[in-house]
Amino acid sequence: MVEESNHPKVQQWYLDMRKTMSFENDKYSVEKNQYEWCFSKSRRAQAIDPQMNMQMRNNTLLTQMPGELEHAVNCRCNHNCTLEDISNTLRDVRKRTNLGKDTPYKRNDFKEKQPCCMEFKTNPEK
Repeated sequence: MVEESNHPKVQQWYLDMRKTMSFENDKYSVEKNQYEWCFSKSRRAQAIDPQMNMQMRNNTLLTQMPGELEHAVNCRCNHNCTLEDISNTLRDVRKRTNLGKDTPYKRNDFKEKQPCCMEFKTNPEK
């Protein structure tokens, strides 16, 4: 008997399901609770691919986070860590940094320093 997961139509169905489902559309944002988001994403990933190992699941979770936040969590976690470790690390990163948050000011809004109005004049008479 041929294993169904290796069949090309089944593989295409998995790809289509991932794109159309809310799995790919549900990106992490600061407004969301990190525990609920991590566990729901993990359950969705397991539903899509039941044979997914921890490292693949962790990578799929990390790719759904904004870039700087993904990098910060990835640097602090082992690739084979548990889901609880990822959600706790995400909580710690959010608590200690401003990554993923909209800051009240932007550096582009600061006025550039005005050039010094003093001009050094050489006195050719001396």
